[in-house]
Amino acid sequence: MDLRLLRYFVAVAEERHVGRAAARLHMSQPPLSRAIKQLEADLGAVLLHRSAIGVTLTAAGELLYDEARTLLEQVEQARARVAAAAASTLTVGTIADSAEEAGTRLAAAFRQQNPGVDVRIRDADFTDPTAGVRAGLADVAVTRTPFDRIAITTLVLRSDPVGVVLRADDPLAGRNVVHVRDLADRQWFQLPEGTDPIWRAYWNGTKPGGKLRDGPVVRTISECLQGTLWNGTVGMMPMGHALPEGLTCVRLAGMPASRLVLAWHSASTDPLIRSFARIAAADYRPVASGT
Repeated sequence: MDLRLLRYFVAVAEERHVGRAAARLHMSQPPLSRAIKQLEADLGAVLLHRSAIGVTLTAAGELLYDEARTLLEQVEQARARVAAAAASTLTVGTIADSAEEAGTRLAAAFRQQNPGVDVRIRDADFTDPTAGVRAGLADVAVTRTPFDRIAITTLVLRSDPVGVVLRADDPLAGRNVVHVRDLADRQWFQLPEGTDPIWRAYWNGTKPGGKLRDGPVVRTISECLQGTLWNGTVGMMPMGHALPEGLTCVRLAGMPASRLVLAWHSASTDPLIRSFARIAAADYRPVASGT
């Protein structure tokens, strides 16, 4: 199938309106409508129910939408891998506070030892604890455990105690330590369905396979901090990081430490990844604790 037509179809399916999809694709509406009709003719199936207020997907359209998204994502991953292979490039994935670690602690040393290498930073949200490594969108990631480490090698750089983020006027904010039982009646942030269950449970203060605590779904650290400021929702983070005015972090008793790690595919033989890992291990040598 024509990938261009699939991209057009996905835009229409997501916008539920041909005009809005055309604006998103920076094209006019008539050629987009013709392209969708061509795709329907190629497939021999009606994909959209059309009306004056927009479009809805037929059963065939729903199926194609799921398949097209997967296919287009695979194409982007392949393009990223080919581009990386064709140039002296290292893509470093980061997540949440690890972005600061990758920038301030490792960049200068890596540039000095690998002049001419194009380093690209890829910020991931909370739905992907490997920050693009498992999907092939990043060569190496600076991230945090715990997550499913099948086929992923990790190098521990540092272990940090975990705290609960509270509003400064919260009754628990003045304590030195808070226990999970103290927060039993609170709303907790959740990560989206489909997120690594080990990672998802950890940041919800529960055990993998257990019942998750109720609360809003978030994808970024900013959403968490704003949710706490506005609604008092409970979130967790490694201790020692600066917080916006009006928030504080109190150590959460009984919670396993969060490990800052490098992560990469175990099968990788890329010498740039080995160089990055070697430099990171040396930089964190006083606190590094193994693989």
